[in-house]
Amino acid sequence: MEPEINNKTATVASYIDGSVRFAQVTAVATGWMLDFMFVSLCRRFKEGKFDEFNEALLTLQAISQTTSLKGDLHDEKTMICAFLARVMHGKQLDVLFEEDDHVMPLMSAAKIWSNLEHTVADESLFTTITILLLVQSVAVCLEKGKLSSASSVLKWLDNNNEFPQKVRVKLSTIVTRRETYHPFLMSFSFSRLLETIQTYLDAYLEKNPSDYLLKAAEMMAQSQNIEGLEDVVTQDSSLSEEANESTEGRKKTLCLRTKRKLLSTKITDAWKPDTCKKAFVSPRRISKNELSQMTSRKSTDTLKITKTRKPPQKWTSQLDKYLKDGVKHHGQGKWSRILLDYDFEGRTGTMLKDRWRVLMKSDKVG
Repeated sequence: MEPEINNKTATVASYIDGSVRFAQVTAVATGWMLDFMFVSLCRRFKEGKFDEFNEALLTLQAISQTTSLKGDLHDEKTMICAFLARVMHGKQLDVLFEEDDHVMPLMSAAKIWSNLEHTVADESLFTTITILLLVQSVAVCLEKGKLSSASSVLKWLDNNNEFPQKVRVKLSTIVTRRETYHPFLMSFSFSRLLETIQTYLDAYLEKNPSDYLLKAAEMMAQSQNIEGLEDVVTQDSSLSEEANESTEGRKKTLCLRTKRKLLSTKITDAWKPDTCKKAFVSPRRISKNELSQMTSRKSTDTLKITKTRKPPQKWTSQLDKYLKDGVKHHGQGKWSRILLDYDFEGRTGTMLKDRWRVLMKSDKVG
């Protein structure tokens, strides 16, 4: 028996020893595994399979953190996966990917997307996805009746000048008028966002093939004993209805357990645009527990300032002048158009109309 063991050991050593170091082999194999999970994530995203997507995301997260994995292309794919994760959770406003609890999934996705411009060959496609992300960041809040969240998105947009000015102004008007089903929002719908991102993924995968391990696995699967697989299928079909129900019950239990585990995962690094030129993005989302630990480090006074609502401001002579000029230019009753021309500090069209009545009664309109 001893010689046989030595022979096997020598066989294994023959794969390790030679002109190529095993560390290099490990790096290549790890890259293949990352590529396979990248393709899997793209496929789950296209299919809209939420649980399968999250399961693949966990695996990719582990692979992407290995020390043997190096290369800009791998970092790029990890960044794309982080982007897809945020879009996948885009309608879940309580899901957090960053320390700032005001940054919702689609807002975080828009930040990452702005750093993926070099991966998009078609400039118009990049612009379209950018607009879709911004519009849906607001639209999702309005759909769920979260007007304050929609306002937070607008403030965030004002602090990020790289986003189109016209879109920001348009969204501000829609939020002010609370038009949840405005034609502009409908034309840049969430379903259109998903379809456009799928177009981007198809073009990216065509330019950057990541299917080496996938093709190898397909060849191996095809070479397996088909008859054996048919026997398994036959045996499965002969199971009683009671056994099937029991199996389904176990599957549902497993799914629920998996989902709870996903919801309790922690983030190791957050998006840090101010601290490094080439930021690392963790695909996985941040848990409520970790968020509470982060926010607990802030002072109570800071939290109170953040949550304190600004009291209504009085009409100033400058605002009255804006209103008069707007009516003179657009005519009485065209409040939405006037709002686009001047900064009325968050006031609505109804507020403009009421103020105009006050000015008319006090004969201050000349």
